[in-house]
Amino acid sequence: MNIDRHVFRELLKWKSSSDRKPLILRGARQVGKTTLIHQFAKSYKNRVLLNLEISEDRRFFTDFENVHTIVEALFISHNITPSEKGDTIVFIDEIQETPEAISMLRYFYEMEPEIHVIAAGSLLEHTMRKIKSFPVGRVKMLYMFPINFPEFLSAIKKTNAMEELNTVPIREVAHKTLLDLFNRYAIIGGMPEVVRKYVETNNIADLPSIYESIWETYKEDVVKYAANNSEARIIRHIMSTAHLGLDARIKFQNFGNSNYRSREVGEAFRNLDDAKVIQLIYPTTDTSPPILPDLKKSPRLQFLDTGLINHELNIQAEMLAMEDLNNAYKGAVIPHLVAQELMSLNTTKSVKPIFWVREKNQSSAEVDLVVQFNKMVIPIEIKSGKEGKLKSLHQFIEGAPHPYAVRMYSGKFSIEEHSTRSGKKYFLMNMPYYLSTKLNEYLSYLVTNF
Repeated sequence: MNIDRHVFRELLKWKSSSDRKPLILRGARQVGKTTLIHQFAKSYKNRVLLNLEISEDRRFFTDFENVHTIVEALFISHNITPSEKGDTIVFIDEIQETPEAISMLRYFYEMEPEIHVIAAGSLLEHTMRKIKSFPVGRVKMLYMFPINFPEFLSAIKKTNAMEELNTVPIREVAHKTLLDLFNRYAIIGGMPEVVRKYVETNNIADLPSIYESIWETYKEDVVKYAANNSEARIIRHIMSTAHLGLDARIKFQNFGNSNYRSREVGEAFRNLDDAKVIQLIYPTTDTSPPILPDLKKSPRLQFLDTGLINHELNIQAEMLAMEDLNNAYKGAVIPHLVAQELMSLNTTKSVKPIFWVREKNQSSAEVDLVVQFNKMVIPIEIKSGKEGKLKSLHQFIEGAPHPYAVRMYSGKFSIEEHSTRSGKKYFLMNMPYYLSTKLNEYLSYLVTNF
C-alpha cells in the first residue's frame, strides 16, 4: 500500500533542480523514510539501494576513500554503464551507521554531480557529532514525520473527504464526516505501520502489538547513544513515565517521581530530543516577531506520535466513546495532535511548536500555540469551551499589534468579532481540529477578508 506523503513533492522538485545537491532525509525511525525513497526510486532507470546496517553495503564507504572509485565499484556491482549516471539514483539508507559515508556526500556533489544521491537515517545528530567536517552547504535536508491527517485520508482512500478538506472555507455539509474521520485518526495516530494494519483490518484491536514493538525499538535505539549506564537508566525511566506528563509543563529535577537530578534528566531529554522521539517545547513571551523560545522557562513535552501516547496511556478504548476528543486525558491529547500536525508540514527545515506564557503573580496566562504569519504572531487556543473562557488569549490580544486569533475546537468553522475586557476588538477564527494542516491557508483567508 502506497501512502501519498506530501514530502514526495519535495523529492520531485529536488530531482528536477539544476543545483541538485545530495539529499539527507531526516526523521525518527519508522516514520516511512525508506518506503518513500524506494517508491521515489522507481522513477529512475537505475537504482542503487544500500543499507549501511549491512556489512556488504557498508564496504563501499569503508574500503574506498575516493568518490570516483566508489561510483565505479557501485556501477560494476549493479551492472550500470557510466553513460547512465543522469538516470541513476544512489540511496544510502541507515547512513548514521557509517560516519565516513556522511562525510563523503560533499564529494558526490563536487565530483559526481550527475548522480542523484539520497541518504536517510535516524539519530543523525549523534553521528554528526563524530564528524569533523560535516558537509554544510553541500547537502540538502528534508524532514519527515508521522502520517498527518490529509495523508491518513489518502491511505484510507477517502478522496471526497480530501477534496472537501482542500476547500477554503470548508463547507458545512462536510463537517460531520471530516470530524468523525479526524477522531479516528486522533485515536490511531500516524505511524505508517499502524496505519497500514488499520487499513488492512479496519480494527483498532489489532494495533496494540505494533505500538509496543515501535516503542521498544525506540528505547533500544536511544539507549545505544547514552554516554554511560547511568544515562541509559535515566532514558529508560523517562520513556516509561514521560507520557504521564502530557498535560502539563515539566521540571527536570526528580522527573517522574525519581531521585534523578536536573542536570542528568536534562541531558537524557536532549538525547531523546535529538532522536525526535520526545522533544522539549519551550514557551515564548513575545507577541510580535521574532518568536524566541525562553529556554529558562519550564517546557512541555512533544512526543513523536499521539497514537503511541494514547496506547501508553491506555485511553484508546474510552476515546472511542467520546463525542469531543478534547476531553481525553485532561484535555491534553488534541492540543498535542494539533502541534504534531503543524510540525508535519515542516519538510524543508526543523521547526518546533512554541506556546506563549505570561507569568506574573496576579495574572499568569498561557496560550496553547503561537505561529508567525506574515509579520504577525497569531495565538491559537485549542478548547471545547465557548469564547468567553479564552482569558489567556484575551491577554495575548491585549499586547498584540493586530486583531487576529484562532480557536481550534470540535465545532463548525466560523469567524466572529469579539472584544477584550479593555474593549479592543478582534476577529476570532473558529476552526475544527481537522483543519490543522490547513492553518496557513485559513490565516490568509482571515487576514484577506477581515
